[in-house]
Amino acid sequence: MNFYLISTLAFIFILGAAVVIHEFGHFIVAKLLGIRVETFSVGFGKRLFGRRWGTTDYRLSLIPLGGYVKLGGDESNAGIEGESAADIPVGERFDLRPRWQKFLVAVAGPVMNILTAIAVPFVGAMATGVPIAPSLVVKSVSQGGAAEVAGIRPGDRIVSFNGRENREWDKIRNDALISPEQPLPIVVERDGQQIPLSVTPKKRVDGGEAIGELGFQPDFGNIPVIVDSVSDNSPASEAGLKPGDRILTIGGEPVSSDEQVVQYIRDHKGEPIRLNIGRGSENLEIVATTRMIDGVDRLGFSPREDYPLQRAGLFGALGYAVDRNLEFIRLTGVALGQVFSGRRSMSDTFSGPIGIAKASSRAATEGGWEGVFGMLAFLSLNLGVFNLLPIPVLDGGMIMMLFIEGTLAGVGLKLSMAMRERIQQVGFVFLLLLMGFVIVNDITKTASEWSRRPAASETQQR
Repeated sequence: MNFYLISTLAFIFILGAAVVIHEFGHFIVAKLLGIRVETFSVGFGKRLFGRRWGTTDYRLSLIPLGGYVKLGGDESNAGIEGESAADIPVGERFDLRPRWQKFLVAVAGPVMNILTAIAVPFVGAMATGVPIAPSLVVKSVSQGGAAEVAGIRPGDRIVSFNGRENREWDKIRNDALISPEQPLPIVVERDGQQIPLSVTPKKRVDGGEAIGELGFQPDFGNIPVIVDSVSDNSPASEAGLKPGDRILTIGGEPVSSDEQVVQYIRDHKGEPIRLNIGRGSENLEIVATTRMIDGVDRLGFSPREDYPLQRAGLFGALGYAVDRNLEFIRLTGVALGQVFSGRRSMSDTFSGPIGIAKASSRAATEGGWEGVFGMLAFLSLNLGVFNLLPIPVLDGGMIMMLFIEGTLAGVGLKLSMAMRERIQQVGFVFLLLLMGFVIVNDITKTASEWSRRPAASETQQR
C-alpha cells in the first residue's frame, strides 16, 4: 500500500479515535443521566455531513482538530457549538442539573481517554506478557558516544542516575531522551568502588524532535536483534530482507543491539553494507546500499531487540499499564518544567496536527498495528490530561467553574452569565493562540527538516 495513503489513514484513525472516545465519555454519561445531547460532532465549524438519530445530530465538521458534544440548555460554549433549541423539556436541560451531575459529564471525557491509554498496554500485556527488565550493567559503549566521553565503561553497574537510585532502564533512557545536551549525574560501581560521573546525552533530531542519546546499552543477556519491518521498494526489500529475520552480523561485526545496527548504517551511507542473517535454520548473507527514501538516506528496514517477555496475570498486566502511563505523565511534567526553566525550547516540546500526523505515519509504517495502537494510547493520554487543565472552554475549565460557583454559593453569591461568557471568551482566545503557535511551530520544524534533508546527518538511518 502507498506510503502516503498509509500515513493519511493512520492519522485519521488515531486522531479520530482519540476524539470520538473523548466525546463518547461526555455523551454516554449525559445520556445515562437523562440529559439531552443535541450534537455529537467530530471536528469544529461548519457541518459537512451526518445523520440525526432521535434528538441527537451525529456529524462530521469542517475543522478536524477535536470535537464536541452539545448538551441541551448549555450555552457556555454557544459561540463554538451554537445555541440550544428553544423547546427542550426542563427535565432534559443540562443547565438545570445539580453540580455533581455537571461534574460527572465534564470529567467523563478525560476519564475515557485515560482508560483507553491504560487499556491498550493492558491488553498487550495480557496477550504477550511484559518485558523483563535488564540488569543495570553496561554491556557495550558506542565509540564517540556520550557514555564514552563521560568515562563509562563496559561492566560498570549503574547505582544511580539523575539523582535517583535503583532506576529502571526505561526510566534512565527516558530521562536521557528528554534531556539532550544537558549534563546528568550518574554513579557507577566499578571494581567495588562507586564513581560519580556526569553524562551529557548527545542531541539527535528524530522525526523533527530533538532527543538525547546515552550511547551505551545495558546487559539484556543474549538478546536477538530481528528485522521488525521492511519498507516496500527499498534497498533492504530488493536485497531480500524479510520481517522476522535475525541479524547475526553487520559489516562482519557480531550484533548485540538494535542501536548498533542503526549506528553502523548511519556511519556507512552510500556504501555496500553486508548483513549476515538467520532465517529459520538457514544463515544467509545480504548486501545492500543505502539510498534516498522520502528525502532520507536509508536501507529501508527497522531493527528491534526481541526482548524476553514473562507472562503476566490480571494485576501484573494492570500494574504494567498504569506504570507506563504514569511514566508518560512524569516525562511530560519534566519536559514542561524544562520549558519554564529555560532548559528546553517550546518548539522542541509542543506539536500540533502536522506533528501528530508525522508521528502517526511513523507509528504505522514502522510499528504496524502495534505502533498505531501505541500512538493512540499516547495521544489519548495527552488529550485526557490536557483537557483536565483549568482552562475555560476545556473540561478542566468547566470543572473549575463548577468549583467557583459552589464556593460562591456557599457565601450567598452567584456568578453572572456575563462573567461566565467573558471567562469562556478568554479561554477560547487562549486556545486559538495556542493552536496558532503549534501549527506555526509544526510548519517551521517541517521546513527545517526539508532544509537539512540533503545532508540527513541528524536523522536516524536504517
